[in-house]
Amino acid sequence: MIKRPFFGLGKPNLKYPVVEDQEQDTVKEIPVPGRVTLFLADPYEISGDISVKVGDKVKIGQKLKLKEDDIAYVISSVTGTIAGISKYDGYLGKNYRTISIDTADKEKSDGQRLVLGNAGEFLGCLPGKPDFASFLDTQPTLNTIIINGADKDLLVGINQLIVKTEFESLKSGIEYLRESTGVSKIMMAVCPEVSSQAEKTGADVKVIKSVYPNILPEIIVKNILGTVVPVGKSCEEMGIGFINAEAVLAIADAITKGQIPVNKMLTVIKKDYSTVNVSARIGTHIKEILDALNIEMQHGDRLVLGGPMMGHAIYSEDVPVSWDTDAIMLQDKNQIILNSDSQCINCGECVRACPAKVPVNMLIRVLENGLYEEAAKEYDLLSCIECGFCTYVCTARIPIFHYIMLGKYEFARIKSMEESNA
Repeated sequence: MIKRPFFGLGKPNLKYPVVEDQEQDTVKEIPVPGRVTLFLADPYEISGDISVKVGDKVKIGQKLKLKEDDIAYVISSVTGTIAGISKYDGYLGKNYRTISIDTADKEKSDGQRLVLGNAGEFLGCLPGKPDFASFLDTQPTLNTIIINGADKDLLVGINQLIVKTEFESLKSGIEYLRESTGVSKIMMAVCPEVSSQAEKTGADVKVIKSVYPNILPEIIVKNILGTVVPVGKSCEEMGIGFINAEAVLAIADAITKGQIPVNKMLTVIKKDYSTVNVSARIGTHIKEILDALNIEMQHGDRLVLGGPMMGHAIYSEDVPVSWDTDAIMLQDKNQIILNSDSQCINCGECVRACPAKVPVNMLIRVLENGLYEEAAKEYDLLSCIECGFCTYVCTARIPIFHYIMLGKYEFARIKSMEESNA
């Protein structure tokens, strides 16, 4: 999977996985747990009385909000009783409320049948977590939708598996997507190994090299559309929307069956780097998945939410599967390569590896000293596409990727404070 140039003067070749045998085609179903935990975004830390309360009965597919007029919502993935509501500090300062639901023996649907006309009100919590609101928003109007037919991180094979095995349903999902958004130009970016199946979906198929990080949105826009996403702009602001193949499949299932999909497919990467694809109810605790696969965690092992390049370590097995959880990775304590607080030795490996051409060797120096505004203005902090290559190749074992993520967060916080005080 990993190749490096003979003289070591170029970036490493990291290959995306290829779904090519029957064992990889199978998806193990995880039993519905006795309790699920859902994350509900709470960016403004709402105080006072909230709409959902402990003891409330909920049904599968029901919309849960903190306030009746709130935009943010989460879909109940089970029928049961709300057992607890608490505040939760997420990754990079994101605020959530966790809603724990004790699962009932019998499942009852919310009764809200999905049709194409009201789909936009419910599809924000689809497996794969598409930004469906931006697809339906008229400002700015999307002119292109690109379907990711491969997963962003290494060793993860969910979207590729769906393209290979569910191309008929994807065809229906693409038609629904085209009709609901009014966007006629729908492309699908896939690896060569599944291009023949992708052709059957009706999308304009674009074959990309199976080399990381070619499936990241900024790289796709550059390689397929021949344009560069400017700093400070999102792909949506340029009229380009991205959606995973899993989310397109979920759209097809939602409209065809009239019910919101509440299961998430994800890849479990074991300590020996073998993988197994599973389907779990949204809100299932990671411990339940590990128990179902007979995987034991020992003291000192590392649990990562996501893949090896873009994932982040978590501190507990009680973290639930969310709508955008694509992988769980386990590392044995003897396999973990520890980070260092060494200074940059200026070898240039990170600069050669960076696909965005960021001067990483200079950027890390200002980030280490907390000069976040200088990092953004002088050393292209905001040009980083968060692929993790810099940390992967760093000879000094500096956690460069973590410094960059912290730098982006702190810079955004500084700008927000300046705007509020203006």
